[in-house]
This record gives sequence, structure tokens and C-alpha cells, in this order.
Amino acid sequence: METYLVGGAVRDELLGLPVGDRDWVVVGATQADMERAGFKAVGRDFPVFLHPETGEEYALARTERKTGPGYRGFVVNASPEVTLEEDLQRRDLTINAMARAADGTLVDPWGGRADLEARLLRHVSPAFAEDPVRILRTARLAARFAAQGFTVAEDTLALMRDMVAAGEVDALVPERVWQETRRALETQHPDQFVRVLRDCGALAVVFPELDALFGVPQPARWHPEVDTGRHLLLCLRAAARLGLDAEARFAVLTHDLGKGTTPREYWPAHHGHEERSVTLLKRLCARLKVPTAYRELAQIVARYHGLCHRAAELRPATVLRLLEGCDALRRPERFEQFLGACEADMKGRAGLEDAPYPQAALLRRALAAAASVAPGPLLESGLAGEALGEKLRELRIAAITAACPRDLEG
Repeated sequence: METYLVGGAVRDELLGLPVGDRDWVVVGATQADMERAGFKAVGRDFPVFLHPETGEEYALARTERKTGPGYRGFVVNASPEVTLEEDLQRRDLTINAMARAADGTLVDPWGGRADLEARLLRHVSPAFAEDPVRILRTARLAARFAAQGFTVAEDTLALMRDMVAAGEVDALVPERVWQETRRALETQHPDQFVRVLRDCGALAVVFPELDALFGVPQPARWHPEVDTGRHLLLCLRAAARLGLDAEARFAVLTHDLGKGTTPREYWPAHHGHEERSVTLLKRLCARLKVPTAYRELAQIVARYHGLCHRAAELRPATVLRLLEGCDALRRPERFEQFLGACEADMKGRAGLEDAPYPQAALLRRALAAAASVAPGPLLESGLAGEALGEKLRELRIAAITAACPRDLEG
């Protein structure tokens, strides 16, 4: 019975990066052996155990044989005869197929260290093609390690294209798509996730709404990058540079979906794309079972980002309607996420990456002014119903006008 540190912990240690979760493989043991040693069995599809003291995951060395479509169509063999090399061979990428023995020896039968040095994401074996989740994981790792110069190896990208053509991506379940997407959005280069999925053809299957944006022109006056798909990638880079959270980054990812459905005869204009974006976004979120917080913020950004960009041109009454539409008075923290996503949209334009975004400061002042008008005194004066609402709006518009006298059009 031998225990080895495997996977991402070994990879990140060799890259000089902080090591997060540590996973272990046990060779030469059975489930009964593990339970006698005090480990708690938690695996549903294969033998995985929690260490009785550290809580870290220990899995029996195993091999897998493809028996059906998707990522669940496997028969697992976790007998004590399975070797470490066999276990490592079933893994996705060579950089994840290394192990560290108890004495510190690196076990690297599939060239992971060489690919680390070459900054390549390369599949271990043709068995990579048996699990479509590996396409998503490879795209996510491309996003995570783009800052270190990693790219997907050409032979791996070709294999991913073959998988898409064979229909393997069709078997992906919504939960796994969302899980990998959310994790990719949290990386330094979330745009690389989209790039890799598009390069292998998976974007058109998993996110057809995003794929439809590529090749769609926008007015060069406002979008020097012209192509809407390129704009999306630039926006995601801007969102990462601004340090936006995952919810705001998802809103950036989906803010322009409606431009992909603009009839060609209207190009490069996209009048009314905001509402079309909201409609498409609702379908996407329902399909992928996107959590409520992500969905609600993304809908607000899709619907109101154009108004936010034009904040200084709006009348005070329109500014108040914007604040109300975003529910900013009740959810100021979410309004900050909204402003961040809108700033990423503005900075996601070729040559404007470092441009200021005074609209955010203007709308923060407007929100503070509107919030300073409380309904309490009006209630005490006897106002109620529509009269209360009208008076409250009147006072809040006046407060916004006073707070932003030179910024808003009269």
C-alpha cells in the first residue's frame, strides 16, 4: 500500500504557485483496507475517501473503460493490481498526470514536466476523447495559466475538434458546463476560455449565443475593434483587470447577446439589442441552471448598460428611472457590481482600455442623493399611495439635480 500526491498540487508546486487542495492516490489497497485505517468512503462513481485527520481526498488507483456517451459512461477498475502509471495515464493533461512519492521522488511517466517547461496543455492519451468535460477543463486551464504563457497543444486542439464533430459535447450536462464556466470566469484571463472553446468548435454547441457574436460588426466610431466577438473578449480582459467578481464577469460575458440576432441588413447598428439580449440571457440561464444572483445581475447589465454609458446625457428623471430599474436604492451593493460591469464594457474597446469612466462616479452621486430622500417624513405628513410615490419621486429628482448640476442635461 503506497500513497502518492497527485494532480494539481504537484503541477502548481513545480510552477512555483501556491498549492491549494491536495489530492492523493493509494496503490495496492482495497476499500476495506482504507476503512480499517479510519478513512471515510465518500465516492459515488469510484472509490474516494476522506483522511480521518486532514479531511483530504484519497482515491484508490484506478483505470476506466468507456462504455457509453458522456462523462458517466465508464466502467471503473480500482483493484489493488492497478499501478500508479496506469492511474496517471487515464488523466486528462500531462501536466496533471504527475505524482510525488513519500520520499519526494517525482513520478512523471507521461512527460508532464517537459510540457510544463514548454508551457503546453497536452492530452495524456487518446482516452482524453472519452470525456467531453475535458474540453471545458482544458479551456479553463488555458484561462488560468495564460499569464504563465500556456497554450493548448495543436494535437490536443485537433482531438478536441474531433470530439465536437463526433457529438461528444452534446452529452455535457448543464451543471458541469456552469461549474467550469464559473471557475474560468474567476481566472486572470477569462477570455481564453472563450477563445479555446471557439477554436475547437465547442462554443457553438455550449454557448451558441456567444458564438453568434463573432463576425458581427459594430459601428467603428464607438467600437474601434468592430467585431462584436472581439469586443466580448476585450471586455472579459477588462473585467479581470478591474478585479470584478464572478457575478459581474458573467454579466460582462452575456451583456451583448442580442447583437448576435440583429438582421444583417441593419448592420453595423444594433438598435434594440438590449431587450433581445435579456430574452436570450433568460434562455441561457434556464438551460445552464445559472444561480439567481448571477442571472439577476446579468439581466440588469444587459438591459441598462447603454443608459449607464450615456449617464451624463440623461435628464435627472431618467437617471432616477435607471436607479429604480436597477433596484439601486434597495441593493446598492449590486449596483456597484452593475457599474463595474458597465465600466468593463466601455474599456473593452480597442485603444480605450485605460480610458476613464466618469459615469460611475456620476451615478454614485445620483444614488446617494436619491437615497437621502427618505419616505418617513412624507408618511408622517399623511401622504400615501400614488400621492406618496409621486412626491417621493419629485423630491428625489430634485436631489439628483442638485447633486449633479453640471453633469446632467436639463
